[in-house]
Formats: sequence, structure tokens, C-alpha cells
Amino acid sequence: MTALLIYGLFTGLQYIITGLYLVTVIFVCFMIIFENRAPVKTLAWVMVVLLVPVAGIVFYLFFGQNYRKQKIFSRKSVLDAEQLSNIAAFQERTLPERLSSSSPAVREKEHLIRLMLSNNKSALTEFNTVEILLDGVETFPSMFEAIAEAREYINLEFYRLESDILGMKFCDALVEKAKEGVKVRVIFDDVGSWSLSNKTIKHMWQNGVEIYPFMPVRFPWLTNKINYRNHRKILVVDGKKGYLGGLNIADKYLHGHREIGNWRDTHLLVRGEAVAALNNVFMVDWYFVSDILLTDESQEKKEYQTGNRCWIQIAFSGPDSDWANIMQVYFSAIATAKKYIYLCTPYFSPDESILNALLTASLAGVDVRLILPGKSDSPVAYWNTRSYIEEMLETGIKVYLYKEGFNHSKYLIVDDVFSSVGSANMDMRSFDLNFEIAAMIYDEDFASRLLKVFEMDVKRSNLINFDEWKKRKRTERYKESLARIFGPLY
Repeated sequence: MTALLIYGLFTGLQYIITGLYLVTVIFVCFMIIFENRAPVKTLAWVMVVLLVPVAGIVFYLFFGQNYRKQKIFSRKSVLDAEQLSNIAAFQERTLPERLSSSSPAVREKEHLIRLMLSNNKSALTEFNTVEILLDGVETFPSMFEAIAEAREYINLEFYRLESDILGMKFCDALVEKAKEGVKVRVIFDDVGSWSLSNKTIKHMWQNGVEIYPFMPVRFPWLTNKINYRNHRKILVVDGKKGYLGGLNIADKYLHGHREIGNWRDTHLLVRGEAVAALNNVFMVDWYFVSDILLTDESQEKKEYQTGNRCWIQIAFSGPDSDWANIMQVYFSAIATAKKYIYLCTPYFSPDESILNALLTASLAGVDVRLILPGKSDSPVAYWNTRSYIEEMLETGIKVYLYKEGFNHSKYLIVDDVFSSVGSANMDMRSFDLNFEIAAMIYDEDFASRLLKVFEMDVKRSNLINFDEWKKRKRTERYKESLARIFGPLY
């Protein structure tokens, strides 16, 4: 009798738990649907919740919720609007007059400039010089030199800052300048810089360096923060020099990786008016992490003009913006290209609009070429990237696989005049979830120099033969298809 009673209670409890779980699954599925995302991403998350019991719901709560435009970013959005709206409105009114003395090729890209003034409030700067840095061997010594020369302030913001040999060299250099009276500020992403030790952070604070994590991940607020990361790489020194690009601060970005070889990357050293625009992005992020609005004299927008004319807009995007700003500029540049589109990206998982723009451009006779990694630091990203190759080859796009290590560069060249270099990958995470930054450059000379970099990377790559690619192993196709299913989730 007792056994029957226990069995009955246990069975009833099972029914209750099952019922509650089904109600939870239905509720979560409706949450996903009502977020009104792209259908492919919505369907992917619904499948995960339905097909992976319990873990699917947990995974969605940790990584899938769409907090874009919600209150956790509202403070940052308000500051963006206050600082940038007036400048953008003025530049829109005066743009035809400003561009009247520029080349016909630059004037042809006026629609891209207007797009960024509208969707991103990105001020157009005119007098700049830009140096292309091709790897950590070129970039890090240049950064150390700039830091050593600092007299007023150093603003550093990186996705990854590690407590390894290179990371500690940066920390020591920053501490030394702080002791000299230079104002030193550091922002690091709390997830990307997971290996940055508390000991290092404490040492920097004790020696005058102000250092903050970007959106620290702590329970019970973990689920609404872990998926939105600051992927930007920024260094501004005294308003005179500004750095941005693909390199993080860790040993592998200098010495390479034992499994994938040399680390090839692209970074920019900018001098001129655009440095103030780059610093403005840091200032907004600084307010977000510290609640401190930088108003001291050293942070005013000093314009260190050069005699060289090079039009630049600093684009920044993230879940705090109304639009996927960088993605929109890339889409417009690709869709309106007339001669060629040359692209290098380590992770290729575009949304349908970018993919269709590339395919359509190629079918319309535009020369489209992509450099993708032959090796990768992420197996899922590697196979997901490869899943797009066949359909691109079908339309005549030339796809190259980089063979001399890992190419982590993120750059785009269109029609000998428009170029972009920054932190954003050509994937949905960079476009929708990450805080990213890129320099949009309208200049024939710079495009020519970046084109030589592209040609160098092509020589270090293998051109994919379409007929041979179609003969790849069936197991490879399975891996590609499986990785592509999960592509929208990342």
C-alpha cells in the first residue's frame, strides 16, 4: 500500500514537472518569435529549444536573448546622441560644399558618407594620414613608441588583454606613464580578457592606471550581458595618434599560434582629425563603464591637422545602436560597386543581405574576390565559413584560402577609392551583437596601398578551383552543413 502511494505521488510529480517544462518551452518559443529577428535566426533558436531538452532553454537564456535597444544600453545611447547629433546634422547640410574640391571618385561615394552621417552620426574628417601595419611585429613596437611619447593622456580599449609576456609589457608601460603624471585609462572586455588576472588589475589601479571591465559578467545578471561583448581595439595618445584594427594584446598576436602558425593581421595608425573621432568613441565607452564623463581639458577634441587630405569616417556599431551601422555601410558599398570588391575576413558568416549583395555583384560583372582562412582558431567558424564557398564559386566569385598561418585581418576595398579596416568580421555576431569599430576611408592613394596588401595576401593563398571543390569529401560537407545551422546563433 505504501509502495503504491509512493509510486502514485512520484508519477503525479512527473506529470507536473513535464507539464511545467512544456509550458516553459512554449513560453520561451513565443519569446523568441516576438523578438522579430531574422527568420533564419528565429528558427535556429526555436529548434535548439525544442530539440535539446532543458539545455536548449538554458543556452538561449545565456546566449540568445535579444537585449538590443533595451535599458542596459540606454545610458550609452543617450550620450551618443548628445555628443554627435549636432555635428552630423551640420555636416549633412554642408557636405556638397565640402566635397566640391575632392576627386570625382570620392564624390561618387557621397551616398556612403551620408549613410554614415544618418545611421551612425559619424563625422567626416578631411585631413589625415594613415599608416598600414601588417602584423604584431609592426604594430606593437609602434604602440609602445606612442605610449612612451605620451604627455597628456593614453586611452586604451581592447577586447583581449592578457596577463602574458606581451600583456605585462603593456601594463608596465602604462604604469610607468601614469607615474609620470600622464592620465592613463584602460577598458577591457570582461569575457575576452578572462585571463587578465585580478593581481594585474589591482597593480595597475595602485599605480595610477584607471582600468575598468566592459559589462562584467556576474550572477545573477550574467544572462543579459554575456552575449554582448566589446570587440573594439582602440589606442589614442594625446589626440595625436590613433590605432584601430584587428590585433588584440596577447602573445599569440605577436608570435603566432602553435597549431595554426603565424598570425597575420591588419592595424592602422591614424594621425589627423580622425583621431578625435576615434577618441570620442572611447569617451562614450568610458562613460558607460565608469559613469565618468570626460570633460577635462586634455580630452577636448584637438584637431592635429596634417597637410594630407584623406577623408575618413570612424564607424562604430553595437547593440546600443538603432541600426547595424557597419553592416549597412558594407552592404551599400558592395551593392553599388562598379569595378571590384576585394574582401579579407577571418570569419565569414554573413546575413542574407550581404551574401546576396556579393552574389549579385558578381553576376552583374563586378570582380569579387575573397580571402578566407585556410586554418582557423575556431572549428565551428572554420566549417561555417567553408559552407558558403560553393555558392560563391557558382556565381564567379574568386575565393582564396590563406595558407601561411592564420589571417585575422578584416578589410574591404571597393572601386579604387573606398576602403575599410577595423575590428568587425563579416559575420552576424559582429554586425548584431558586438561593439565594433572601423575606419571608412575615401581615398585613392590609401586604396592603392591597401590593394597592394591584398595582392600580397593573395600570393600567400591558394585560389580554389570550382571543379576540385565540388569533389571534396562528403564528411566535409556534413561538417559544413552542421556548422552553418548554428551560424546564426553566434
